[in-house]
Amino acid sequence: MSSVEQTQPLISHLLELRNRLLRAIAAVVVVFLCLIYFSNDIYEFVSAPLVDRLPEGATMIATDVASPFFTPLKLTLIMSTFVAVPFILYQVWAFVAPGLYKHEQRLIMPLMFSSSLLFYCGVAFAYFVVFPLVFGFFTAISISGVETATDIASYLDFVLALFMAFGIAFEVPVAIILLCWTGATTPQSLREKRAYIIVGAFVVGMLLTPPDIISQTLLAVPMWLLFEVGLFFTRFYTPRADSEGELEE
Repeated sequence: MSSVEQTQPLISHLLELRNRLLRAIAAVVVVFLCLIYFSNDIYEFVSAPLVDRLPEGATMIATDVASPFFTPLKLTLIMSTFVAVPFILYQVWAFVAPGLYKHEQRLIMPLMFSSSLLFYCGVAFAYFVVFPLVFGFFTAISISGVETATDIASYLDFVLALFMAFGIAFEVPVAIILLCWTGATTPQSLREKRAYIIVGAFVVGMLLTPPDIISQTLLAVPMWLLFEVGLFFTRFYTPRADSEGELEE
């Protein structure tokens, strides 16, 4: 086979990858343009868990002149990416699907759908359950002579970090299934290491959340429960090496 013939498939794959990336970026831009008019409303919605628990007369502040303009836009762009995640994952799926066996395609598609759903569940759990408890705890601890006034940009960085932490933590079932499916580990091995995994969940909760026991526990306990969910569903996924061996026979 000549070098020209060898490079043609590579070029076609690169072109396909470029087209998929452009479509994903275009989806984010379209969603952003649809949401940009509501950027201030989106920020008010995200900041509500803190604002509702501030002491009477206290407000959020902007320490940078441009913060009131750029901070809501930054949040809107990130929210646009969150909203476009299913379409982005579909582009990833469309790119890798031709290289998979048919039985693998049937297995991967539910995983991609469930990973999106779990990420959204993690973000929703952080907003509706964790934020009220965490901000209620923080605002209740007041120091004499110190007025509570949170910078809007700092608040956004804080909540985005928690959104990502809980969104990724809720992907534990998908990670467990993929590890067992690829043969990196086995369900039996994970069951034997359950005690270590529970301790690891609390360590991760300590590292990814603010230094209070409430938010740490609210991240660690769902991670443990989601680990058990992932362990349950591994029984429906035959290890990839075994599946390929059966096809070859």
